[in-house]
Amino acid sequence: MGETDIVFFRPCELLQPYVRYYWVLKSHDRFSTLTFPIGCPQIIFHRQSPLFIPELDTRQDVFTISGQVNFPAHIRSDGDTEMIVTVFHPHAVGAFISTPPISFYNCEISGYDINDRSLNELASRVLDCGDSGRCVRLIERWLLMRLRDIHSTKFSRIGSVVKRMIAFPSTPITELAGISCLGKKQFERVFSNCVGMMPKEYSRIVRFQKSLWLMQNGQDNTGIAYTLSLHDALPILPVMPISHISSVSLRCSQDVRPGD
Repeated sequence: MGETDIVFFRPCELLQPYVRYYWVLKSHDRFSTLTFPIGCPQIIFHRQSPLFIPELDTRQDVFTISGQVNFPAHIRSDGDTEMIVTVFHPHAVGAFISTPPISFYNCEISGYDINDRSLNELASRVLDCGDSGRCVRLIERWLLMRLRDIHSTKFSRIGSVVKRMIAFPSTPITELAGISCLGKKQFERVFSNCVGMMPKEYSRIVRFQKSLWLMQNGQDNTGIAYTLSLHDALPILPVMPISHISSVSLRCSQDVRPGD
């Protein structure tokens, strides 16, 4: 049995409103792991064997952009895995690429498919680099270069909405639209273009992640229901709200990973 290393990197201060963290995984072992939606798009570079996603019946490209998903998925490695991942805040990846995140909803695409010459050049440098720490610095440098092109008004409005949803996932859509200073239909269109899924669907992802976090920190089902405003769902809480995302119950989900 070989050794598996996962190392996390904090983004620099200027990028913290856009990037949650970077992580690097190195493993010589075969593995298969069930993962759940984390509500955050990711850019992935595979320096060795890419992962296979059986639910999509596809193998990730060496340079992959992973969009918002509403279903659990297994990731399988044949061994000799080395991947470098940038995890963005829910509404942030579209600020750095020209393709709206809604275009890769519920799927993973090759980063080369969006025809961004600068991003392709970054991929070449990362894949040719021999040191994972230096790879992260290359990614940071590229992201900082793109910061000047960000539309700050739209980004900050949707950012405020996302913060509200994370704190209070049951917030009505009309109230979220008011926070963004947009009408309901326009808000839903702008939100989906920025985040990569509709607001109601994203709120279910937030509830799901909060349910896992509360459960793993010792909260019982009744406490989870009241914390997430699921008062009407108390009789069926063992499969709520995870039933919207998977067939795995709250009780048995303690044995699987909540995300990458």
